[in-house]
Amino acid sequence: MTSALRPVYRFLLAFLVIALLLAGTGWFVLRGSLPQYEGTMEVSGLRAPVTVERDALGSATLLAQDRHDMVWALGYVHAQERFFEMDLMRRKAAGELAELFGSAALPVDRSARKHRMRARASAMLEELPAGQKQLLDVYRDGVNHGLDALATRPFPYLLTRTNPVAWRSEDSILVVQAMYFTLNDADDPREPAFSMMRSALPESAYRFLTASGGTWDAPLTGAALPWPEPPSADELDLRKLDPGLMQSTDEYSADEATDDLPGSNSFAVAGPLALAGGAALVANDMHLKLRVPNIWFRTRLIYPNSRHPELMNDVTGVSLPGTPAIAVGSNRNIAWSFTNSYGDFIDWVRIAPHPADALRYRSATGWKPVIVQREVLRARDVPDEIMDVYETEWGPILATDHDGVPLALAWTAHRPGAVNMELAQLDQAENVDEAIAIAQNAGIPAQNFVVGDRMGKIAWTIAGRIPARTGGYDPALPADWSLPGTGWNGWLPPEQYPLIVDPSRQRLWTANARTVDGAMLDQLGDGGYDLGARAKQIRDSLHEGKHFSPVNMLEIQLDDRALFLTRWKQLLELTLSRAEAAPWRAEMQRVLENGDGHASTPSVAYRMVRAFRQEVLHKVLDGFEVAVRADHPDFVLPTLSQAEHAVWALIERRPPHLLLPIYTDWEDLLDRCVQHVAARMQGQPGGIVARTWGERNTARIRHPLSQALPAFTSQWLDMPKDELPGDSKMPRVQSPDFGASNRFAVAPGSEEHGYFAMPGGQSGHPLSPYYGSGHADWVNGKPTPFLPGAPEQTLHLRPLTKTP
Repeated sequence: MTSALRPVYRFLLAFLVIALLLAGTGWFVLRGSLPQYEGTMEVSGLRAPVTVERDALGSATLLAQDRHDMVWALGYVHAQERFFEMDLMRRKAAGELAELFGSAALPVDRSARKHRMRARASAMLEELPAGQKQLLDVYRDGVNHGLDALATRPFPYLLTRTNPVAWRSEDSILVVQAMYFTLNDADDPREPAFSMMRSALPESAYRFLTASGGTWDAPLTGAALPWPEPPSADELDLRKLDPGLMQSTDEYSADEATDDLPGSNSFAVAGPLALAGGAALVANDMHLKLRVPNIWFRTRLIYPNSRHPELMNDVTGVSLPGTPAIAVGSNRNIAWSFTNSYGDFIDWVRIAPHPADALRYRSATGWKPVIVQREVLRARDVPDEIMDVYETEWGPILATDHDGVPLALAWTAHRPGAVNMELAQLDQAENVDEAIAIAQNAGIPAQNFVVGDRMGKIAWTIAGRIPARTGGYDPALPADWSLPGTGWNGWLPPEQYPLIVDPSRQRLWTANARTVDGAMLDQLGDGGYDLGARAKQIRDSLHEGKHFSPVNMLEIQLDDRALFLTRWKQLLELTLSRAEAAPWRAEMQRVLENGDGHASTPSVAYRMVRAFRQEVLHKVLDGFEVAVRADHPDFVLPTLSQAEHAVWALIERRPPHLLLPIYTDWEDLLDRCVQHVAARMQGQPGGIVARTWGERNTARIRHPLSQALPAFTSQWLDMPKDELPGDSKMPRVQSPDFGASNRFAVAPGSEEHGYFAMPGGQSGHPLSPYYGSGHADWVNGKPTPFLPGAPEQTLHLRPLTKTP
């Protein structure tokens, strides 16, 4: 080595040593935030020892000697595995994300803060029964002990250079409120948009577009509702509209359009020996935005039964980190499941300001002051921001009606009693009747609740709060609640809740579509029910079956047959047969001939038919949007989940007056749709034949921080980019980042024969052996046992020994 090169080599060696030291230090610090899975920990807060077992997937089994210690230990385990995710949920509801992520998160915080959920959570906490408040206090203490027991703060706080803030009892209420945001559209643009449509369209056109029902209906009670007739040419003639009102559709991609609605499938079979073997059989797959780690945490709780001291409560399912309860699962006596109900739990109230004072408004009892609540938004990198929220007795003023009248938001999530811990009592429910009583008093977003017991009984009702409406107003439109006797009169009492017990067909199903009719439907209202295609496919599969086991329930959950698109495929074939001869037409026809009738990953036919349907829906509905835009230039159609019925009725009848003047006839519209789909698919590498559904439906299941990190790091944190079968209008609901956040089926008392699967894994720490655990099985539709397996690691939590 020459003397001239020695300094260079010394510098490189020193640089390498420093880099290795920094990497080693980083690795050591990162490992310091791993949960403790083995050994013995002495902790304050416990009355007696608690054992925490982990199986090969990281499923946690907690064995405690009383409920107090079980709840404390559950908080401890949640904090060690998932504190960052718990923190995100409370901050999302409270509008406090910018304190972690800086000013980039302020728009999200502003949107949430107008609901003042932290203040509401604090008030709800004080109103809870003493036992429930104590439950949250015990859970809080366990969370904070679990967080403090980590050698270093959880790794996301290392990356964001922040410190975690201790858990408070009200934060568990905020986590439930975060689920209100997830399951309800807090901005609720639907009703103001309906109001705008009604002001601009003839009544027949408004009813035609906004109805709920049609041939895809598959309710638990009653028949499919008829769809209204389309408006006549005398009532509405789209040919007379100015085409200049159309917004550009060049950027619209039918291929990328999704129909993701937060929801789920749940279904149950009663337990006669010939049908299900004695006990009821309950299945559930809850559809949510998918992430790493999964929102749910696989949990089994074993602790003494307070009603029968000689017995143990043994409840298995998933818990929601941040709350001290099993969300769905089985306790050997009952099994229960949820789907989003899509009843109407948000109303807009028209506010009449005082002529001489804009901060006073008319109520049923006279003029009242608008309460101005001052909220302080904090961000890491900018000064505090002040935000004023204008509150009425009905809710905050957040929008205006089509005529400029201020609108206040009445939302169940705002009301006292919207959140409680009643659902935790399901741990000890012994039969369907007890479970129904608990569900109907639960403070959660209103859900379809399907339950079955070991004696074979099944039932459906609503779990969560339902507003008691009075005054006969139309809840689908903004209304004046200053009229005496108009509005919400507290909560609907449980004895008036919709309820179905032991149906004659011995089967129940819910899939976010309309479930009931008549008086029960009046109580629930219509908050935007999903099209009934998915529910119908589940119902028909249940009715075709003669005997059921968990295997049969999984077959229904994984059903990706594209039955819904059958008539659209036929329409596409007919449209292609009329088109001029061209290579793209022949290619599309060959693809359709080779279709397998499923939303399978290799299917080009499925992707093509789906894109054609989306294109036709968009172009047909655009005519009605233009009609409203003539009076309201900024109008955009809201989500019309039932629009399939309206569009198909027009395709069948083809009325010339309901076409925009840019089309010569309905065949012209359909031809343009086909050509647009062909051009987009042909213009990509490989052409039409390379456009498989799997290419379009490739997983993007990511860690919350990965998008802000270098690509190599995000690959380490995110799940693989698997091609996924399924779509929105079939039981196997799936899009790249949305789908079944779990799948299970179980018969209470026969949990050993049930199954469970979930994406995204159990642990939130990338160095944990349980990071992403079970994800591959979920991708491949392979179930894992419902009960946790043999323990592989055991942690003993013992009360702190007092020194003399």
